[in-house]
Amino acid sequence: MKVRVLGCSGAIAQGRRTTSFLVNGCLLIDAGTGVGDLTLQEMACIDHVVLSHSHLDHIAALPLMVDAVASQRDKPLVVLALPGTIAALRSHIFNNVIWPDFERIPSVEKPFIRFEPFEIGELLNIAGLQVEVMPAVHTVPACGFAVSENGPAWVFSGDTARNPAFWARVNAMAVGALVIETAFSDAECALAALSKHLSPATLGEELCSIAEPGGYPVWITHTKPAETALIMAEIDGLERRADGLDPALEVRWLTEGQEFAW
Repeated sequence: MKVRVLGCSGAIAQGRRTTSFLVNGCLLIDAGTGVGDLTLQEMACIDHVVLSHSHLDHIAALPLMVDAVASQRDKPLVVLALPGTIAALRSHIFNNVIWPDFERIPSVEKPFIRFEPFEIGELLNIAGLQVEVMPAVHTVPACGFAVSENGPAWVFSGDTARNPAFWARVNAMAVGALVIETAFSDAECALAALSKHLSPATLGEELCSIAEPGGYPVWITHTKPAETALIMAEIDGLERRADGLDPALEVRWLTEGQEFAW
C-alpha cells in the first residue's frame, strides 16, 4: 500500500496545500487543494473519494477535479461520505448555483459523480483496500479513516477534538502510522476548543491514550501556516517536559509530497 500526501495544511500559502491523500493511485482521502498538483492522468485514475467532512479545506478541489477529467472517464466518480456530508455537498456545492449538479450531468443515468453514504464504524472494501470509518468530534458530521491492505493500518484522525472513542478503536487494531491533526497553537486554545480542533496541550492529552507508545510513529497534520512554527515548538516542549509525552513516542511532521509505503 502506498499513501501519498498531496496536502496536509490547515490553510493555503505558497507551498502549502490543504488536506488530501492519494492511496495506491486510485483512492482519494479528502479533496483539499493538494489535488491540484496531480496530473490529468493521475486524476482520471481516481475512481473513489472518501470524505472526512464537508468543510471547504477538505472538499475544495472535488468539483474542479471532476470537471477536469470528466471527458476522460467512462463511469461516475464514486464519492463516499457520511449522510450529513453528502447532504451538505448537494445543498451547497453541487446545487447548480455554486457548481453544476454532477449527479444529473450529463444525464441521471450516466452522471459524473455518484454519492454513497457510510456510517461510523463501517468497513468499506475499495479497490482491494479496507477502509474503516473512524469516529471524530467536530462542528459538523465528521470522521477519520483507517486504511489497510493486508497489513497494519494507516490511520487518519480527521478534524477532531478530544475523542475517546477513536482511541478505543485505534488501540484494538494493528497500526503502522497515525496522522493526527493539531490545527491551532496553545495561544489560541480557546479558538481550538470552539472549533473542535486540537492544540498541542490537548494533543498531548490525546496521545496519552495510546496503549503502547512507540509502537508506531505519530505524524502531525493540519497546522495553520502562520502558526506552524509555534505549534511545532509547543509540541517539542511537550516532548521535553518531565511530565510530558512518553519518551518512546515518535512525533514527526507531515509534509506535502511525503509517501508512506508498506
